Amino acid sequence: MAWDEWEELKAQAAERHATRMQLNHVDGGGGTYGPYVLPSQYGDLKVKNSELQSIGTAAYELYDQLWNKARVANKSSDSAASDLSRQGFALGAGLKHVSDRWEEQLKSLMDACAQISNHMRVTKTLHAGDEAYIQRQMSSIAVLDAGFDEQVGTPGKKNSIYGEHKKK
Repeated sequence: MAWDEWEELKAQAAERHATRMQLNHVDGGGGTYGPYVLPSQYGDLKVKNSELQSIGTAAYELYDQLWNKARVANKSSDSAASDLSRQGFALGAGLKHVSDRWEEQLKSLMDACAQISNHMRVTKTLHAGDEAYIQRQMSSIAVLDAGFDEQVGTPGKKNSIYGEHKKK
């Protein structure tokens, strides 16, 4: 390989490397998306049970309102649609189609409300259970750790609580 050829290959490699972006550090703030806060400085994710409860309650109330108020016209619309169709009006089929679509969309919305309400209730229960579990684990670690602070015997000697070692 000639010297000129080598220099040309090095220049091509440098050119390829210059067009690539390499991220090997995090911008300290003020970048394209503005300053940020590291998670260790901001804190942990916290969800209060009262917030979960209010979301679940709102979803449940919306579900009840949809059940009581949005389904009122279904029977009368279906009855009118069948009556119009029997009399030969094309409007009857159109009204039945609208009524069916309304019922489908209403069921979909009510299902979503029920899922949100149930999910918030379950999430609240799970968070409470997780919190209790973590507290139990942390308290048992503290008790265990305190046990290591106690000195039973003199350092370097066998603990007398296990009895004497018998020779065979």
